[in-house]
Amino acid sequence: MANIGKIFASRACILAKAANANNARFYCSASPATYEFIKTELVGEKKNVALITLNRPKALNALCKGLMNEVSQALDQYDSDDNVGAIVITGSEKAFAAGADIKEMQNNTYAKCITGNFLNNWTSVAKAQKPVIAAVNGYALGGGCEFAMMCDIIYAGDKAKFGQPEIALGTIPGAGGTQRTARVIGKSKAMEMCLTGNMINAEEAERSGLVSKVFPADKVVGEAVKLGEKISSFSPLIVQLCKEAVNTAYETTLNEGLKFERRHFHATFSTKDRQEGMTAFVEKRAPKFINE
Repeated sequence: MANIGKIFASRACILAKAANANNARFYCSASPATYEFIKTELVGEKKNVALITLNRPKALNALCKGLMNEVSQALDQYDSDDNVGAIVITGSEKAFAAGADIKEMQNNTYAKCITGNFLNNWTSVAKAQKPVIAAVNGYALGGGCEFAMMCDIIYAGDKAKFGQPEIALGTIPGAGGTQRTARVIGKSKAMEMCLTGNMINAEEAERSGLVSKVFPADKVVGEAVKLGEKISSFSPLIVQLCKEAVNTAYETTLNEGLKFERRHFHATFSTKDRQEGMTAFVEKRAPKFINE
């Protein structure tokens, strides 16, 4: 528990490490949009993957209202950009996001939380239509862990740590920490994390199903971009249908999920991209999808 307190106390004074030069080859010119708390770039060989970097290094990327508003704006921009097939969200090597901004919420009241719909703007990540990949290095604690779980896929650096330490602050998770964690890693493990504030490392997170894959810290962003490039090579229309089907499994019963999946499968037969994909397979050539 003492370690948790130290992590929160040190947010304001620990500087994030500079981005590793090994990932430079994935990057291109920055987006024309200007933000205070995030950086945005189009990356990958075809510049069809959007990279959003949380950029509050002195606060270990603590999730303040301004940062979350900017993330929401960037997601809206890339969701409507036909040239973008997937979105990667990352932080620094020191911290993906060490939690919500405690100073910002310290003097909140119950009435203010209700009337202001506190944390409502955090849901834009989970509502994005395009696949969102979290590339997590360092700490993903509290709101940072919840933020990562809102993404569709999590890749972690080998030094990443995940946790829900809100119990040490006299509160509980408020952006999915008790709900998504239980669904992903099971009730017992979720209870332990939420009731003790104990952190789990990247290896344990992968074993538990919280994380898809683990890479060296200086490789994780590049690997997430490669994943985004692969997803972007397929039909955006079909990718969206597939994402909806998987998310439905996460939200509903098996029987209802199977019905939803089958109807979406049937729906693909009304698309030109399904026809092109199967025709290309039969003709032994690469498909040329047109998002129709």
